[in-house]
Amino acid sequence: MPRLAPSSVLSSPLALAILLTFAASSALAGGPVLDCEPSGNARPICEFTNPEDMVPLPGNEAILIGEYGTTALEHSGGLVVFALETEKRTTIFRGGESAAISESGWGDPSCSTPPTRAFNSHGIDLVRRDDGRLALLTVQHGSREAIEFFELLGHGTKWHAAWRGCVLAPADASLNEVAAQPNGDFYTTKMSGLRGALDFENGMPTEPTGHAYHWSAKDGYRVIGGTAGIMPNGIVSSKDGRFIYMNASGNNSIRKIEVATGREIGRASVNTPDNVTWSPDGRLLVASLAGLDPTDFEACEHLTEGACGIPFEIVAVDPDTMTTIGPVYASDGYPMGAGTVGLQVGNELFVGSFKGDRILRIDLSVDRTD
Repeated sequence: MPRLAPSSVLSSPLALAILLTFAASSALAGGPVLDCEPSGNARPICEFTNPEDMVPLPGNEAILIGEYGTTALEHSGGLVVFALETEKRTTIFRGGESAAISESGWGDPSCSTPPTRAFNSHGIDLVRRDDGRLALLTVQHGSREAIEFFELLGHGTKWHAAWRGCVLAPADASLNEVAAQPNGDFYTTKMSGLRGALDFENGMPTEPTGHAYHWSAKDGYRVIGGTAGIMPNGIVSSKDGRFIYMNASGNNSIRKIEVATGREIGRASVNTPDNVTWSPDGRLLVASLAGLDPTDFEACEHLTEGACGIPFEIVAVDPDTMTTIGPVYASDGYPMGAGTVGLQVGNELFVGSFKGDRILRIDLSVDRTD
């Protein structure tokens, strides 16, 4: 979910869009989830700050988590390595800590200074470049609206991130998610304009608010045909980069688009989809916010401790037929709600959220949800 206008105190435009649409004002019934106890096959790990997106690291000994943080400098986001065996978290990047200079072949040469302390990591993606190096791309909104390029160095559970470059966002584009390509290109989604909340002040839009872009060093940004939608959100690409799979939150769908032609190959129906990842067996895993109540969103936006309690599902979609297979995991909001990403590593599912102090670790070999 992208940022709001700087004057706003809310952290999620998708949440605020729903909030404004229904003109809600009351608090979340029952309050936030404050305890950190497991429920069924889901166990919360309560030592994060708005862990909005995540990717697996080579070797499957750790995952990398992007913490969205907040608008306040002292709570800016960062990049965190989470070791699966020990459950130790290690922050490997925060803005303002790097004196690096940009490197040719990593983004736009005119974007040559690393992020300041006002750094908020949003959508992230990891790719092995054609030159063999490991590139992490992240959407960030803190000091600038941009795609930041990092090189990840290390192995196992020991990693560090070196800033290598960036690409500023197009004019009036609040970006959401990024899909990195081995040749240095990327695909990204524009959810809305930079006005953020003001785009939704008259209710949920009925016309497209954004689309997906293809960026290359040669041609810069190009709008990908067939991607105009209401609140475009998560995006991934096929291994060869020929197709993208783009969530349109306001259209309750995920689309398969041929990048070169803009031809829509198919779409699946998913309720308010957020981020999307690839499962080890080749399915798409889509985070879906279910049972929406705008009063819940308002309470979550003002959350100061614990977890948001909005129900959600992680839904599997067949990328060939674009049919919905069904939920891999469903939560009624306990022990964590508002899931924005579901990442499968082996027989486990890890879930992050745009608001809260935890991730979920779910044993998929155990068929229990209560």
